[in-house]
Amino acid sequence: MIIFFIEVKDLPESWKDVFHRFNKKATPSRRAILEVFEEKGQHLSAEDVYEHLRAKKKKVGIATVYRNLDLLLRMGILRKVNFGDGREHYEICRTAQFHHHLICTQCGQVVDCEGMTQEEEQFLQRLRKEFEQKQGFVVHSYHIYFYGLCPRCR
Repeated sequence: MIIFFIEVKDLPESWKDVFHRFNKKATPSRRAILEVFEEKGQHLSAEDVYEHLRAKKKKVGIATVYRNLDLLLRMGILRKVNFGDGREHYEICRTAQFHHHLICTQCGQVVDCEGMTQEEEQFLQRLRKEFEQKQGFVVHSYHIYFYGLCPRCR
């Protein structure tokens, strides 16, 4: 059995348990990638992450970025989102597993749907339960994308 030394001293509390649970080391590359998401606070592609790391003079290759994004995704620290622009984007999993986005079809701006009313949340929960009952499928998470024009492009 291989046991990794888990280096978690500089990680936020919420991630320490995840690295422990997966028996993974919080390598400098992984920490640097997570720092990019913390600093930028937006949806980033692997190329975006790589460019931000290069700008910060971090010596991380693009293959390392892809490998670590995949690991952080499997660990549940990051979530993959697809906005229809041909690139996968990632975001930190801070919000509930049911997460929605508004996407401007003209400029590409992406806005997280926040502040939904209780009535809106209840509607989505009812819809999810109806799909589960009709299809016999247990839904663990879902993403809803609303496409249209942002206030600036309108």
